[in-house]
Amino acid sequence: MFDKILIANRGEIACRVIDTCRRLGVRTVAVFSEADAGARHVAMADEAVCIGPAASALSYLDISKVVAAAVETGAQGVHPGYGFLSENPEFVAALDRAGVTFIGPSAEAIRAMGLKDAAKARMEAAGVPVVPGYHGAEQDPGRLEAEAALIGYPVLIKAVAGGGGRGMRLVTRAEDFEDALESARVEALGAFGNGDVLIEKYIEHPRHIEVQVFGDGARAVHLFERDCSLQRRHQKVIEEAPAPGMTEAVREAMGSAAVRAAEAIGYKGAGTVEFIVDGAGGLRPDGFWFMEMNTRLQVEHPVSEAITGVDLVEWQLRVASGEPLPMRQEELAISGHAMEARLYAEDVPAGFLPATGRLERLRFGPGRVDTGVREGDTISPHYDPMIAKLTCWGATRDEARAALARGLAETEVAGVVTNLGFLGRLIDHAGFRSGEVETGLIARELDGLVAPCAAPDLLALAALEALGLNEARPGEGFALWTPLGWPVLLLRGADRIEGRVSALGGGAFAVAIGGAEVQARRGAQGWVLDGRPALARAEVVGGKVHVFGAEPMVFALPDPLETAGEAAGEGAVMAPMPGVVRSIHVRKGDAVTAGDRLAVMEAMKMEHVMRAPHDGVVAELGVAAGDQLEAGALIVRIEAQP
Repeated sequence: MFDKILIANRGEIACRVIDTCRRLGVRTVAVFSEADAGARHVAMADEAVCIGPAASALSYLDISKVVAAAVETGAQGVHPGYGFLSENPEFVAALDRAGVTFIGPSAEAIRAMGLKDAAKARMEAAGVPVVPGYHGAEQDPGRLEAEAALIGYPVLIKAVAGGGGRGMRLVTRAEDFEDALESARVEALGAFGNGDVLIEKYIEHPRHIEVQVFGDGARAVHLFERDCSLQRRHQKVIEEAPAPGMTEAVREAMGSAAVRAAEAIGYKGAGTVEFIVDGAGGLRPDGFWFMEMNTRLQVEHPVSEAITGVDLVEWQLRVASGEPLPMRQEELAISGHAMEARLYAEDVPAGFLPATGRLERLRFGPGRVDTGVREGDTISPHYDPMIAKLTCWGATRDEARAALARGLAETEVAGVVTNLGFLGRLIDHAGFRSGEVETGLIARELDGLVAPCAAPDLLALAALEALGLNEARPGEGFALWTPLGWPVLLLRGADRIEGRVSALGGGAFAVAIGGAEVQARRGAQGWVLDGRPALARAEVVGGKVHVFGAEPMVFALPDPLETAGEAAGEGAVMAPMPGVVRSIHVRKGDAVTAGDRLAVMEAMKMEHVMRAPHDGVVAELGVAAGDQLEAGALIVRIEAQP
């Protein structure tokens, strides 16, 4: 076993690796950028080395700096986590030259799975089923279009060097192929430096099921499957293990295929073989196909740990230090069911835009929590805005879902907007409850999943707290035989929610809000609403009213001392968040129609297209390409024409 390792990562995965190292008595070295000097993973590690400024390219992605930090601190091994350099074969080679062990697969294994077209050809040769498609080297647009026609629409265009949904386009009609191909190539070239693509048949009722594998370089085992079908824009949201509806026959076929895939490349360490599965009519042994192999530990690995009792990071450390595989296949078994939810700082109603800000409140409900932040920390624009992963286990799927629902409902976050309410609605969706999960569920049900909550009882809790009535105060009874009453105004974005609270005496109130009247009474354990104990609570945190519970909400309060500034005016297109202007597509005086592309911003590794709100003429340009903007900065103002 190693005495000391360096963790070439940040955030929750760095903290998670440190947890196992502490248990095993392995000393840890953290690396950090200047922006992460006060981060949780830095505080947890035994040593820490600053490797550069906030930009990932100058710190976490700088191979020479990370290798130098490992050598200088005497680290015997480097754990890459996920993302950053975790699947970079040049990083592995550099560590080999420096005499430092990479805690993961060989550079050759990473290269074998790095390009999707070559990987699929290799898997096909190993007897692993692959999706019908074109994986050839010839990239002439005419050839690609002809191959798409042979495969049959709908098809997926996918970047051969891609991941995370970038460089991927769904094409349902032949006439759309040319534009989709150009768009995918441009995005792939910008993201990966490689514009080559492959073409695959699109499965119309797809499920995303992946198998956790672990190898020692000669043989491999699998630790069963995870279902990751609940996705938004190809990004996983909820993961669970085992997969709903899985049969022993399909599990055996899929697990064996995953092991063949790992052994075909002499795989060493933890990896995940991802399959696309035809969910129409139930799972079948001949209804799954290889998509790709992730040659690293996955974000969602905790659900596999929960059902097997295995610490995958411990296995990584043991095998990388020369020990054999800790268990044989026949010794591994599934116990119960586990689900994981990814909690992000993001503005769901605004289209899931990444959010920034200080975590004024951060308290988690019951369950396993993997996090890289603490209350008081700041979610910065430099890195992924994940706050935490919450994983819950149950003896059955229903019990695991109920445990996760409770864990989410009892989690409290204030200071930044999050997807917490969205996650709660998602796991309460009838389709998810029944196990009828597939990759299109979120997109199909999105309106209902993101609609603002207008439940009168929750609005009543917010109104009572806004008036400071959670605690008894003098003068809240009657005046001249008339109940005392107070108007209340809650602000949620552009929405103004007006109400009135009337005191009935004895700690009881009538709250008229949200088109209803709620009878509220203070109880020993909190508010009683219409005769039932409230399942949520409200509290002012950071100057805003937060409702904590299964439907978390946040409201601003009007400030009577604040003089409103002059509004930007109708037609103003503002920066929704801090970011960089990548391109401007109009000039002053140009005529535009509603929906026209005006500019493209990049923030938190995502591009955001700014479009014209209505027909008109460009009256003002507030920025130029390359400008760094703060949230609310004017980008373009469109003046309507009479």
